[in-house]
Amino acid sequence: MKNEEKIKGMTMLNNGFLHLLLNLALLVLAIWLCSAGIAGESALSGALGGICWVLWGFHLPGFMTIQPNQCRVLTFFGRYSGTVTDNGFFWTNPFYVKKKLSLRARNMDVPPIKVNDKGGNPIMIGLVLVWRIKDTYKACFNIDVESQSSASVSANKQQISVNTTTTTQQLKGYDSFVSVQSDSALRKVASLYAYDNLEDKAEVTLRNGGDEVNRRLEQEISKHLDIAGIEVVEARINYLAYAQEIASVMLKRQQAEAIIAAREKIVEGAVSMVDMALKKLAEDKVVEMDEERKAAMVSNLMVVLCGDDGASPVINTGSIY
Repeated sequence: MKNEEKIKGMTMLNNGFLHLLLNLALLVLAIWLCSAGIAGESALSGALGGICWVLWGFHLPGFMTIQPNQCRVLTFFGRYSGTVTDNGFFWTNPFYVKKKLSLRARNMDVPPIKVNDKGGNPIMIGLVLVWRIKDTYKACFNIDVESQSSASVSANKQQISVNTTTTTQQLKGYDSFVSVQSDSALRKVASLYAYDNLEDKAEVTLRNGGDEVNRRLEQEISKHLDIAGIEVVEARINYLAYAQEIASVMLKRQQAEAIIAAREKIVEGAVSMVDMALKKLAEDKVVEMDEERKAAMVSNLMVVLCGDDGASPVINTGSIY
């Protein structure tokens, strides 16, 4: 993370509980001195009480609490000073502007979009993405979170309530940025692979690619999100189908392929059974047949074994010759 090695030296982090006691002491002293000044005991007491009130008010904004997997990005009059990732209750220079960021993993379900695969076929494809902020400097200063949040809200025709927290708005902005970049990466990856094998059975496709396609998708999304300091924990395709306009045609094609594959198995088995029958008849010397009779037998057996319907037996009561 850029500049995050100098966090503690630059931010002057102190124990928050000690400063809380100091803050309470200033409050009590201010009240006592002001009371003394109002009672007329001493004009100096009233002046010192006012000073204590100012110090108390100046001291108060320096407190901050950091929960696990959260951080504070600190800037001093527009200059980046560091990121505090330690958990606990701290006090720091009140002049620091403390921006809260969540480092926790977030899940995003990108709805299916229509794209063209490598062969130009329209398909519907969607993904599930798990991401988190890794580089807080890039996340805060390389992208405009506020405008991203406003654009997202405007696109969805939603309104953010006046009391919505800044953190929630920022997360919406990051969600919008991640969603747009993931959509772009998904379109690119989908165009690199065919939906299914048409001719080359060894080709990696979206259907059988599995881990390889997901790995390529994760790398592509990481390239798009690197500018925002966002790390892709996992990316995988969770929806894949032909677009509606060609779904019926592709279904017929898949059915035809299934029928052809089944026929190949049936014919292969039938040929082996006919060969076995001829060899068995010859070895056991059950009957002697010339080549013409063997051909007729092979034809009849193939019809019986490969036919869709059951064969109707015909009993020959005469001579086969």
